[in-house]
Amino acid sequence: MKLRELTAVDAPRCAELEIVLFPGESPWPAAAFVQEIAQPHTFYLGVEDEETHTLVGYAGIGMMGPAADPEFEIHTIGVDPAAQRRGVGRMMMDNIVYIADLKNAPVFLEVRVGNDPAIGLYEAYGFIKTGIRRNYYQPSGADAHTMFRPRSSERTAK
Repeated sequence: MKLRELTAVDAPRCAELEIVLFPGESPWPAAAFVQEIAQPHTFYLGVEDEETHTLVGYAGIGMMGPAADPEFEIHTIGVDPAAQRRGVGRMMMDNIVYIADLKNAPVFLEVRVGNDPAIGLYEAYGFIKTGIRRNYYQPSGADAHTMFRPRSSERTAK
């Protein structure tokens, strides 16, 4: 498995995975990925299977607020079901939290209530549930947990 930065060329594969990963919801189309990848305040990375040269995971993080005191938000993360439980999610999360820690910045995200594998992964990286967003996912109306990972200086100060 190889970690790499995503480009607009990867957008169709990301959109294809979204349909598989988020049935009954509003998956991002390729155009949304193209737009997100192009933004100066976002960073998108992916994991490619080195044997098949197929993208098996993608993740995007956005920086918000002033450059001197930023916050980050995970915009999306997904792993091909055939590649799950093989360290792909961890490979991407290692890099996401590294980026945030370089800036001593907190990270926020939303995750579907009941998505226990994802919640467990986020908790392993120090994320804490902070609330519920009712009817967050559409059209299903599923709720989302809001989660927060404190800045590195706050985690080490305890």
